[in-house]
Amino acid sequence: MELSFGEMALIVLAIVVLFGPDKLPSIARDLGAGVRKMRGAVDDIKTEIMKEADNPVSDIKKEIDKIKDAAKEYNPLNNMDDDFNSTSPKELTDDKPVIKPSEDDTYEGPVSR
Repeated sequence: MELSFGEMALIVLAIVVLFGPDKLPSIARDLGAGVRKMRGAVDDIKTEIMKEADNPVSDIKKEIDKIKDAAKEYNPLNNMDDDFNSTSPKELTDDKPVIKPSEDDTYEGPVSR
């Protein structure tokens, strides 16, 4: 809310007319003290809100950093090399005997239509 010079002069004139010029300094002093108290209260509220809002955010940031560090250390190729070296060639082949199509009774061969 912005007041122009003319609007402020009109407010001051109304205060002088309503309360008189002798009460004007005490009114200004009380008004200034009230504004200071309001600003202090607003600052306190802002500080409390920021403290409450900052805690979950900082916890989430810490968890994200932990996950990033774990992802940097993880290398799937290392695990694949270990798995490949630990398996023998016999484990890689099936134990089923290979049946030729000529020996298989269920084999129908290519079907022409």
